[in-house]
Amino acid sequence: MRARNPFEAREVTSRRGGPVKAPLSRQAIVTEALRQLRRDGLAGMSLRKVAAALKTGPASLYAYVDDLQELQALVLDRALGNVDARGAKPGAWRANLESLLASYLKVLFASPGLARLALSTIAVGPNALRITERFLGLLEEAGVDRRTAAWASDLLLLYATAIAAQHAGKEAKHDPGNPQGAVARAVRGVSAGEYPRIHAAREEILSGGGGQRVAWAIELLLKGILSSSAGKPKRK
Repeated sequence: MRARNPFEAREVTSRRGGPVKAPLSRQAIVTEALRQLRRDGLAGMSLRKVAAALKTGPASLYAYVDDLQELQALVLDRALGNVDARGAKPGAWRANLESLLASYLKVLFASPGLARLALSTIAVGPNALRITERFLGLLEEAGVDRRTAAWASDLLLLYATAIAAQHAGKEAKHDPGNPQGAVARAVRGVSAGEYPRIHAAREEILSGGGGQRVAWAIELLLKGILSSSAGKPKRK
């Protein structure tokens, strides 16, 4: 017979012989809500469903969260813990900022429901604050003044979030990059007489796949941020 390790968690049973229900906590609630979000999307996450999964009543959750909006903010912040804000190139603020945005987009793209949640919810937990702190630090390295950096951080995150939400769970037929999709068919099928500018620019309108538009937009935003700064931005 194997001796029990004193540091090994033992299985606890109730007086009725069944397993004891795990204690309810904010951490358990957020974990379950995030699981539902990733599995079922934003519409599939609710206080009622979370309570049912945790084998309790919805009223029990209010001891840990005020309402669904607070739970959504907590879920978003938990998910943002996967964003890599470290950067790999000391002193290369632009490369590190682009890397931060790429990691943020990767986290949102990994879960369509999360992208939509981020567009309608403001996370103010430690992970969201860590990302904002990193943005401010990188823009400070670039020589951007404090107010411009504060507003620019919000603008860059808003753009990245909107892009992720726009493409979240999008079917191939609605993908502008799909030559057989509804968007491509509509643009290529316009009349030159009725929509002369769209007709003339139809190839350009449908171009820019593989992240080209995102890279172009970020470059454009950065140029505007640097030129509007009250300081003397570095061009590194």
